Amino acid sequence: MREKLLVENLVKVFGEDPGRAVRMLESGRSKPEILEETGMTVGVSGVDFTVREGEIFVVMGLSGSGKSTLIRMINRLIDPSSGNIMIDGESITEANDDALRRIRRDKLAMVFQHFALFPHRSVRENVEFGLKTRGIVPRERRARAMEMLEQVGLEAWAEATPGALSGGMQQRVGLARALAVDPEVLLMDEPFSALDPLIRADMQGELLQLQHKLKKTIVFITHDLDEALILGDRIAIMEEGRFVQVGTAEEIVADPASDYVAAFTRDIDRGRVFTAESVMAPAEALDLAQDAPQTALERMERLGRDALYVEEGGTLTGVVRYRDLAAATRINGANLRGQVITDYPTVAADTHLHRMFRLCASGLPVAVLDREGRLAGVAEPDAVFGQLAPRENGGGAPETRMQG
Repeated sequence: MREKLLVENLVKVFGEDPGRAVRMLESGRSKPEILEETGMTVGVSGVDFTVREGEIFVVMGLSGSGKSTLIRMINRLIDPSSGNIMIDGESITEANDDALRRIRRDKLAMVFQHFALFPHRSVRENVEFGLKTRGIVPRERRARAMEMLEQVGLEAWAEATPGALSGGMQQRVGLARALAVDPEVLLMDEPFSALDPLIRADMQGELLQLQHKLKKTIVFITHDLDEALILGDRIAIMEEGRFVQVGTAEEIVADPASDYVAAFTRDIDRGRVFTAESVMAPAEALDLAQDAPQTALERMERLGRDALYVEEGGTLTGVVRYRDLAAATRINGANLRGQVITDYPTVAADTHLHRMFRLCASGLPVAVLDREGRLAGVAEPDAVFGQLAPRENGGGAPETRMQG
């Protein structure tokens, strides 16, 4: 995937002389030192990242960590104190008013936490709003608005006012409004945090379904690590205005970069983070046409395995167990085919481990299949449960600060 969004050494200082604070940061002074000496607050401090086209990039942090300031700088609702933001190689930070209007009109859309709907306009008119500001004729914008409402399951509510809708439905309207203008980059600032937990989970699922169809580039802000792990192709953990770790969900949970990150990940359900691919070993499959029970036994002993899968002509046919083969070698004329178990557990490589518990109960290694249904590897029950075992992480729980 090509680079869509680039952020370089981005800084935001709130105060009377931000240039002075920027120079202090560059000389190595800390955020608390700058606040004590100057009274100025460093909101974002030297953040660098890229977002690839079609990626959901999640920024996660506690209240006051700088994540909402960061996303508002991307579309210049807040001007940076220093640094650069580029979309498709064009600088947003250096854009004049005309260029900024064009970038916002053609490339960016934002979904807010508190919906920001017009209460006296219909749902359809709310979705049409961005199209209207672009000068799209009424007939076209109505058709586009209805198309987007259908995408989010609200076409039947097109003529209702937002007040007649639940919170989750209102957020769907906000999402439809953002998508109606077909943005290249979608900015989402804690869009689901005001929703009840069940509705929030539904919205997360709906966003992933929409993303599967539309493949937008998304920057998503949240204070909830579970949400970040569900949605993010990559996740940035933010603390005191800085990124302290950027990586996939598996990378962050498996190898937290600091005690701060470790404290967040300590109670995470690892079964919903790690996949079969993360624990699978090479298949070491037997060839039904060539291998005999004795050679299969020898390979199992060499590999330290109790079972191996069997293929014929490159097609998976089943699995054989050590104890069955050991018995078969005492019988004259026994062959491998007669020992193959054809009822065996399989999963896709991207299956999360919590969905494999029942399969592991068979005692057989689980066959991990690629997208073409070929054998990619095997997940031994011990490897699955070993990955789920809690890790000893240092550090205490992060201190949560309330927004003032």
